[in-house]
Amino acid sequence: MAGKTKIEWTECSWNPITGCTKISDGCAHCYAATLTRRLVAMHNPRYKNGFNVTVHEDLIELPKKWKTPRKIFVNSMSDIFHESVPDDIILRIFATMNACPQHIFQVLTKRPERLAQLNDRINWTPNIWMGVTIENNKYLYRADLLRKCDAKLRFISAEPLIGEINDINLEQIDWLIVGGESGSQARPMDISWVRTLRDKAQTEKVAFFFKQWGGTVKKKTGRVLDGRTHDEYPKKNNL
Repeated sequence: MAGKTKIEWTECSWNPITGCTKISDGCAHCYAATLTRRLVAMHNPRYKNGFNVTVHEDLIELPKKWKTPRKIFVNSMSDIFHESVPDDIILRIFATMNACPQHIFQVLTKRPERLAQLNDRINWTPNIWMGVTIENNKYLYRADLLRKCDAKLRFISAEPLIGEINDINLEQIDWLIVGGESGSQARPMDISWVRTLRDKAQTEKVAFFFKQWGGTVKKKTGRVLDGRTHDEYPKKNNL
């Protein structure tokens, strides 16, 4: 539910909400849904509802107990802006982020429409990084909605990158993460798609992070792109 994670661009996860529903192409082989099935089989009490959206009230203020600063991926097993999550729960989760300036909170959504609706009710303290997932050209509009929110730092996660993204607008975007899909049903990622995004980020002076090539066994494919790793973070915040 919370603790260290192997996700390369963060340090730990915090899941006051679990469960989700698939809404776009990148959701087809959702890692969270796959992991949930495993946790259900292990009789983990947090997943007694399976992958149905579930709020864990006792975890909403958990980061207040963590004194050591860390980068925290919020709801790696869900989407904070899911339509089944009540407004007051979302706002309470953001209030916890506001109360913990020692941490950086990385919030990622595929539902920027709900983000736009709640934007004016959220206190966008500098330690909240707000991002959207864009897996192919079909979802470029998510970046437009992201730009309309008042987050002090905005990012895009092009993962799983399952198609070319050839006309991305990085205006007001501070960070671009790219990664291939992993797992037994992983869809291939063309190197030209990655290079296009890397070159665009470099031209626009946007921090670029290449997470992985992915594939059936992601450890074998690694995360080296053209002879080097790309581990850039936004320079707006001290890390």
